[in-house]
Amino acid sequence: MFVDTAKVFVQAGRGGDGAVSFRHEIYVDKGGPDGGDGGNGGDVIFVATEGLNTLIDFRYKPELKAEPGVSGSKRKRRGKSGEPLYVKVPVGTVVRREGEIIADFVEDGQEEVIAKGGDGGFGNAHFKSSVRQTPRVAERGEPGDEFELELELKLLADVGLVGFPNAGKSTFLSVVTNARPEIANYAFTTLTPNLGVADIDDGSILIADIPGLIEGASEGKGLGDAFLRHIERTAVILHLVDAYSEDVAAAYKTIRGELAAYSEDLASRPEVVALTKVEGLDDELIAMQKDALQAAAGDVPVFALSSQAHTGLTDVLRELRREVVEMREAEKAAAEEDEDTSGLAVISLGVEEKALAWKVKKVEDGERTVFVVKGHKIEKFARRTRFETFEGVNRLRDIMKKMGITHALQRAGAEGDSIIKIGLDEFTLVEQ
Repeated sequence: MFVDTAKVFVQAGRGGDGAVSFRHEIYVDKGGPDGGDGGNGGDVIFVATEGLNTLIDFRYKPELKAEPGVSGSKRKRRGKSGEPLYVKVPVGTVVRREGEIIADFVEDGQEEVIAKGGDGGFGNAHFKSSVRQTPRVAERGEPGDEFELELELKLLADVGLVGFPNAGKSTFLSVVTNARPEIANYAFTTLTPNLGVADIDDGSILIADIPGLIEGASEGKGLGDAFLRHIERTAVILHLVDAYSEDVAAAYKTIRGELAAYSEDLASRPEVVALTKVEGLDDELIAMQKDALQAAAGDVPVFALSSQAHTGLTDVLRELRREVVEMREAEKAAAEEDEDTSGLAVISLGVEEKALAWKVKKVEDGERTVFVVKGHKIEKFARRTRFETFEGVNRLRDIMKKMGITHALQRAGAEGDSIIKIGLDEFTLVEQ
């Protein structure tokens, strides 16, 4: 079964908690802190894999969860980190989160961390100092990333075949490549995209055949809009027109109109046109149909071929390969140009400065006033704080004071019993 869209919930592993522990040995008086750190949670990692051509597995396994980290223990033993979860996806898979593309898999073996595991919390051995000999504070492990993803498969091919149903696309693919699509003498024989490799001279090209298009395909009629995505990435389009069509020019223009309605970029892709099934026609009629098609296609190269009789195929494949090489070189040059900088200096915050940045906002929440603190670093500290312990909350208060947040809260009107909210957690500015 071919499936090219799916939704999946991913959850990276939570970090293990740090331990609060003190040495207890018979001959050691006042043993110091020896609580170990928690292990990191496992990541969820997607891996592009050749040989896969459907997202069907995600329909049966809509939740992907990596292992959590193990909590630390006494004698400074660090908890084991959770194993990452490796997930195979077809080459050509686009991953979106809330509509935004976060990963695009275009090469076999490409790996991307989709969801990051949480860091393990520090144990109390981490907090020992010359002035704090018996710290009873340890951190919680951070939760791992968790969210819903939308997966979309867009086949990666050099050439995409388009045309009306029964225009001879599947027959062409079966003759020039190793693909074995279903072939029959009725419309919509092809219900799923097919891929095949065609060897020509000293090279080869990857060809994708999609179900036949009809007028209105770009709006969802027939099988059109569900499969047009599979030729969005192709370098060149091979437009096949049945020589037995009543009006080959009209047939050509209809499909061209659907490509333009679906995507301007797709309509501007390099194109080769071929008149198919010419084995039963005389040379005069072939020339007449080809001239009519050429008039409609303009300066686009037009060929006549017969997949059944194996005539005209080599010329078409050579032209396709020439166009593909040209297009790929142009794409590479454009990518390299985009990487070049203009030489203008761009002033922006560095990674460290952005992490340390924070802001305070006074919010009226019903009958109470809440002071909300936001910022990457301070929210990370809050996620790792054990709010059920006096030591844990006071450590967070100390961090806020060092970062200047406490002063900003007081200037905003916060007092000792004011409610401070960081992330999902709330506490008072001063211990009550």
